[in-house]
Amino acid sequence: MQRVKIGKNFEKQPIWKVLIGVPLIYLPLIIAIPFVIIGIIAVRAHLKYVGATDVRPFRDFVPTWISHRYSYKNQIVYETDSSWRNWRSHRFYCIFYCKLYCPLSVALFKYMAYLVQIVENWWCPFEHDKKAEYSDAALDKSYWHIYERERSRLHPDDRENPIWNEEAK
Repeated sequence: MQRVKIGKNFEKQPIWKVLIGVPLIYLPLIIAIPFVIIGIIAVRAHLKYVGATDVRPFRDFVPTWISHRYSYKNQIVYETDSSWRNWRSHRFYCIFYCKLYCPLSVALFKYMAYLVQIVENWWCPFEHDKKAEYSDAALDKSYWHIYERERSRLHPDDRENPIWNEEAK
């Protein structure tokens, strides 16, 4: 697994870069979340109108509160001698960040990816090097598997792929 290197470099960054960089955590979410929500509504409607059922709900992607290790009383906080980092030492901030921002934003984008993978598997059941990653969005049949004439035109690997053909198992 290739790892992103950030811990080795963080302390080497000038303070001004970190102060500029920290608000940039939230800016993309503030800008993107309304559009992602609109996209989720549109994709859900599309799936409903083409007949999809048993689509997992958003709540399946959100971790349960009980799974979080810390509560307000025992939340660890960042301690440093540097006063510019003291804003991170507030328990409320840590709870907001750890219980709301992280799990809900990750869940939102994972949910959108899940919905898009369903659409991809439905309309495009053609193998490519990343298609195995779409197995969490497996279908009973793709659009191309409904009609015998279309199914017979598929490559055997596409016709018999269990991601978009439950009969292939």
